[in-house]
Amino acid sequence: MTDSQEVRGRPFGAGPPPSQQRAWWPVHEFLEAVVQQANYGPIPAAGTPPWCALADGDPRKLLAVAIDGEHHVLRVETAQEAAADASKAVAAAADWPAVAREIRSRAGAYIRRSA
Repeated sequence: MTDSQEVRGRPFGAGPPPSQQRAWWPVHEFLEAVVQQANYGPIPAAGTPPWCALADGDPRKLLAVAIDGEHHVLRVETAQEAAADASKAVAAAADWPAVAREIRSRAGAYIRRSA
């Protein structure tokens, strides 16, 4: 985040919803720099027995959780991309204005017939 950006709290329901878009690469770059700067050596994966054996105050414990959080961001980003691709495929699958006109022009009782 740059200095010119400002994060403010807002009342529930006020204004447009905040963006749900995720970007993995900036998270990866940030964590890579943090881990290199911390210089703690190997960090056990969160939840593994070596991680559980770390003291609660050991910085490697928190770094391991942050690294797993990076994985979550990657999963969310790829899921969002897949959903966007699916949305585009649905939009291109039919002439939706024509479908809407056909539906609006039907009588109250409509039974589709096959030829």
